[in-house]
Amino acid sequence: MTKQAGGRPAGERVHRAAVKLFATKGFHGTGIRDLAKAANLSSASLYHYMPTKERLLADIMRTSLQSLLDAATGELDGVDDPVERLDRLVVLHVTRHAREPMRTRVVDNEVDALTPASRRDVVGIRDAYEKLWSDAIDDGLRSGVFTTTRPATTRLALLDMCNGVARWFSPGGELGRSGLADHYADLARRMVGAPPRQPR
Repeated sequence: MTKQAGGRPAGERVHRAAVKLFATKGFHGTGIRDLAKAANLSSASLYHYMPTKERLLADIMRTSLQSLLDAATGELDGVDDPVERLDRLVVLHVTRHAREPMRTRVVDNEVDALTPASRRDVVGIRDAYEKLWSDAIDDGLRSGVFTTTRPATTRLALLDMCNGVARWFSPGGELGRSGLADHYADLARRMVGAPPRQPR
């Protein structure tokens, strides 16, 4: 496996460079030469680690979304209470977006750059993840602990609110990742009409 002296494997460098460039310049604004330079490779050798730029984007998005889906499924395992499920989903989502802002910006913003086949795969994983949110809200409404009259719109608003963390969060800000995630969980409860959390 090709490495720089004391550096990361070339494939990992390509992946990291793509995440950074796609997040900052956009998929269409990133050229092959940009990727090669950022990964410290020649343009010719770059294709050894990525068949096409679009395949690289699809791989980043699939890997990231599957990781998020797996983490959310694990967080919700054995948890029946819809309020607790929503809390956990919000905390996970906000924490992930605060910790990996570039990666999550790529996932959130570049789906339209994918070919139809790749888009279907990526959107399928995303839909499975968002269904966890829909199920929690629907169960909360059925049990009477949520009161929102627009569950689908509320879910989209919640996700959009949580996604925004990747654009502005700073570790040196007023709240750290954990504090921010807890605050967003409180906001989410208000949006669905759930009882407030007890002070900790």
